[in-house]
Amino acid sequence: MIYADGWEDILGYRDDEINMLTIVNITSPEYAPFSNELNDKALKFILGKTEDLEKYSFTIEIKKTHKAGHDVPLIVRVAVFRSENGRVTEIIGRNQINRSINLGNIMRYAAYGPEKSEFEEELNKQLFQHYAISSKEKEAVALAAKGYSLKEIAHHYNVSQSAIEKRIIPLYTRFGVKSLTHLVSFAHKNHILP
Repeated sequence: MIYADGWEDILGYRDDEINMLTIVNITSPEYAPFSNELNDKALKFILGKTEDLEKYSFTIEIKKTHKAGHDVPLIVRVAVFRSENGRVTEIIGRNQINRSINLGNIMRYAAYGPEKSEFEEELNKQLFQHYAISSKEKEAVALAAKGYSLKEIAHHYNVSQSAIEKRIIPLYTRFGVKSLTHLVSFAHKNHILP
């Protein structure tokens, strides 16, 4: 790590106590495998691109363990900071405490960039075995919770109904639910939806 600061305010570590190993090791155990894999898969996707690299980033809602031993809910954004000749040369991570999020058993993440849909779909394929939900999936479930049918959700996003089905139906398997109503109930119970 070339530069890091602000850790004392967030997690109780002086800036000279922080390195990449510490950052990885203070991830709460239930989030560590998913966090590590998300970082790995997202960075592999970004490193496969050669244009508009500084426009790519991803976020994850996660718990880290404070130096004093208590959990801290964070939103972490990792982005390409600088690139040269179509190659990433620097990456930056920004951590922000967000006590308003209620982190349960479901990992939440989002992808951003010129090829956002492709980026998020690639992450969804790679991270399917984890109890995770993307921001795009969460938005569709939120509309279902408001009573929208799959057809109405598709109309809202101006996409086909099959595109929405491809977004929602895999969540049944991922979360072990049997219907859209069951999925909405599961989402409320697990703090995916307010």
